[in-house]
Amino acid sequence: MSQFPTRCLYVCLHFLVLYFQLQESQQSSTDFRFYIENHTKHPDDLSRKQVRIYQLYSRTTGKHVQILGKKVNANGDDGSKYALLVVETETFGSHIRIKGKESDHYICMNEKGKIVGRPDGRKQDCVFVEEFLENNYTALVSAKYKGWYLGFNRKGRPKKGSRTTQRQQEVHFMKRHPKGRVDPVEEFKFTTVTKRTRRARRLKSRRNNGGNGQH
Repeated sequence: MSQFPTRCLYVCLHFLVLYFQLQESQQSSTDFRFYIENHTKHPDDLSRKQVRIYQLYSRTTGKHVQILGKKVNANGDDGSKYALLVVETETFGSHIRIKGKESDHYICMNEKGKIVGRPDGRKQDCVFVEEFLENNYTALVSAKYKGWYLGFNRKGRPKKGSRTTQRQQEVHFMKRHPKGRVDPVEEFKFTTVTKRTRRARRLKSRRNNGGNGQH
């Protein structure tokens, strides 16, 4: 008879432990969902945003995109202060905002497909999506108006987004570093040492030593 209360107490304690573990698991999952939802609604700009400075070389004009306040064209010279672009990239995806370093205006596309410069680039019509092409060029399509690309004609004037396609050369760009600046990664160039190069170095060293010995 004495064993029955003991077993009953053991079973009750076991279920009580399981109950608390379940409550803790639900609480942690709720907190995690709240964390994700909160950070999605209010993203941390410092942790999610990458800022780069480069030029956009236009395949059509042979010059660079420049932002002159409200006006944008592709007639900028290499190294021009108006051709220096501050590109803000979200770490999740290829969505970017392009701002002129000198003019402090963003490249935007309005509902008519016209390219304009605006001082505030937070709206969706100032966001573009990078599309990497097989010919090493990049195309920039509007994140708001699907299928409308950033493009310039041969005179460097902006094309309406509704008249652009990815295959047109007018929408092809190449990223370039400003004139006189080198990518820090490119400064370190490594040479592969093979058996042939080792032999050549040994022969050169012997010749130099032999020449020094004759003197």
